[in-house]
This record gives sequence, structure tokens and C-alpha cells, in this order.
Amino acid sequence: MIEKYTKENANDVVFNLEYNSEREHLIIPEYGRHLQKLIEQATIIEDDEKRNKTAKYIIQVMGSLNPHLRDVPDFQHKLWDQLFIMSDFKLKADSPYPIPSREVLQLKPDVLKYPQNFPKYRYYGNNIKYMIDVANKWEEGEMKSALVKVIANHMKKSYLSWNKDTVKDDVIFEHLYELSDGKLNLLQSSEELLNTTDLLRTNKRISNKIGPAGQPKIQSNKNNKNGKQKPFQKK
Repeated sequence: MIEKYTKENANDVVFNLEYNSEREHLIIPEYGRHLQKLIEQATIIEDDEKRNKTAKYIIQVMGSLNPHLRDVPDFQHKLWDQLFIMSDFKLKADSPYPIPSREVLQLKPDVLKYPQNFPKYRYYGNNIKYMIDVANKWEEGEMKSALVKVIANHMKKSYLSWNKDTVKDDVIFEHLYELSDGKLNLLQSSEELLNTTDLLRTNKRISNKIGPAGQPKIQSNKNNKNGKQKPFQKK
């Protein structure tokens, strides 16, 4: 008799199994299905006082998942917004914050404007473009000529840093002319930029001081043996 009863119960359990693919879609899966069902039950409560009390209890349960943020005002606002979203905006409760709407939730974000204005010459960076724009606004004179030469030398240095090759000054002058919209023209000038060998030596010296993660390298001390630092000795 017991064996028959056990088999019947087992058959019922197998027959009544629920698969996630057959269940309703979870709006915010992080909170789980039990909390989702609790919110659905709260939406059908007719008594206003009981429904508001249930909503506050649900907020406490949601906050218990992140106890270190439970009493932060901004986090409380987020919990109430998520409560209404998980109820599919059907829950009628007195919220201490403005109740979100479905229309606001479905709004598409604005398209981000990328700061890179000249992807053709990315190795120069945005700062070079800012410097060129500043130089375009200056009046002609010695100060502007000096600034333009500094910009051109920095462009050559950046070019060699990324391309690891020699470059003629005419190439830098062409890029400067293009990035300045034809306002800074050194193509016909007799200006000479810094020597390529000196710039490569400078780039190598800087790269040796900086580690792979942008951190300064620790120089080894020849006096240290097996990586151990000698104790300080008084003279």
C-alpha cells in the first residue's frame, strides 16, 4: 500500500513539473520568481491599506538583498521604481517617489557623440586637435609660429611612437594642413622639425620608465642581493 502510494505521488510530481520555458517571463530576473509572484499577488489586493502595507514589505525584502544600500535614499528610489516595473505598472501603491511610466521606460537613449573627430590619424590624439584649433584662432606673429612648430614636433613624436618608423617632415606638414582645414600651412616653408633619431630616443626613454599598466617601473638596485634590500646602517 505504501509502495503504491509513493509511486502515485511520484507520478503526480513528474506530471505537474513546471519548466522555465513554460513559465511567465521574469521582468527583472535578479529578484527571482518568488518575489515576482509576491508582487503579482499584491496587485490584486483590493484593500488600499493592506496593499500599501504589502508593497512596503516587498521593498524591505528587495532591500535585504543589498543590506549595505538598503537605507540609502537613492537606492530606495531605485527599489520603488523596480517594484512598479516588475508589476507591469499594475500595482497601485503610495510611493514616496514619482511613479515611473511605461512611456519613459521605453524611451531610447540619445546617440552618444564620440570625441574622436579625425579617426584617420588616431595616433595624434585629441589634444593635438585642440591645440590646432587654438592656433587657428591666434593672430599671425612670432607666438603663433612658435606654437605651430611645437605642434608639428609633437605630431612627429606621436607619429613615431605608434608607427615605429621614420617619417619625413613633409608628411607631418600635410597632416597639419589637413587637420587645420588649410589654415596652418608649412608645406612651402623651410622649417625643420626635430631629428627623428632624437625623437625615437626620447620615446624609448619614456617607455622604459612606464610599465605595461601605465605604472612606473621599479629600478633594480645592484647592491641588493636576491631582491632583498639591505638594512639601513648608521655611519
